[in-house]
Amino acid sequence: MITVLQKKTTQAIVNIFETGRPLGDYGNVTVMKGDTGHLTYGRSQTTLASGNLALLLHTYCESGGILSGALQKYLPAFDRRDTRLDRDEKVKGLLRQAGADPVMRQVQDEFFDRIYWAPALKSADNIGISTALGISVVYDSRVHGSFERIRDLTMQKQGTPAERGEEGWITAYVDTRKSWLANHANELLHKTVYRMDAFRVLIREEKWQLELPLTLRGVVISRDTFKEGYAPVSVVSAEDVRRVLFLTRPMLRGRDVRGLQKALGLSGDDLDGVFGKETDAAVKAFQKKHGLKVDGRVGPATRSALGID
Repeated sequence: MITVLQKKTTQAIVNIFETGRPLGDYGNVTVMKGDTGHLTYGRSQTTLASGNLALLLHTYCESGGILSGALQKYLPAFDRRDTRLDRDEKVKGLLRQAGADPVMRQVQDEFFDRIYWAPALKSADNIGISTALGISVVYDSRVHGSFERIRDLTMQKQGTPAERGEEGWITAYVDTRKSWLANHANELLHKTVYRMDAFRVLIREEKWQLELPLTLRGVVISRDTFKEGYAPVSVVSAEDVRRVLFLTRPMLRGRDVRGLQKALGLSGDDLDGVFGKETDAAVKAFQKKHGLKVDGRVGPATRSALGID
């Protein structure tokens, strides 16, 4: 069982990768030419393209943050994943200001736990990863993208963690991911191999339980890090970004909707690949039953609970 301190250390590692700060930068806004994630925001850099940024901002507005009123009118554009937001300086300014709002900070902490941390723990448990460093590698891939692809590539060559041994398997996974990033068609991803280099250092130092202090990219993480608030290139590595599914007009259609409907147990005429009222009701019922936020939006947390992540 991972401890509270190990969780904080894992999140500090990814925060350093994303914003250069162990405790993250809640107002960080990044837009890079060629980044498939488009506008990214927050402590763990959630993206416009994935639809997760829209989920975050809906939660912030519902929580009554200081800038809720100003951001409310932009929510439909975030829902559409409108890439014109990449160039909207007013929106980016509002997001930066919102990062100083205690409400936004609390919303982000809870949001990133729900969207990334909980699914990462489930993914790690599913394949038998239990060390703190192993879970950190999985969590980083959940935030950065394409965990499933690299997991499958590693298993094709190495077998399961149980067959290879967890430490050997994680080492192979890190090497496989580094090669994949370094040779990706999106050249921006070549610049993110530092994430795997940093994990390789921790592996060489045998920091399997993330014993403190440790140094990552020149930043020291110690127990004091979490007492004193201090507040690289971040590019989403999933070119197959899954969209957030929800009831909208026009209705969302496609194989991903049909896969969702099958996972929800729908059948007959309801298994039509169209996200209509019946699917919306089924999603909300599932979310309520499993203690998730009941908003009818199928993002990483709901997909993970459904087993379609």
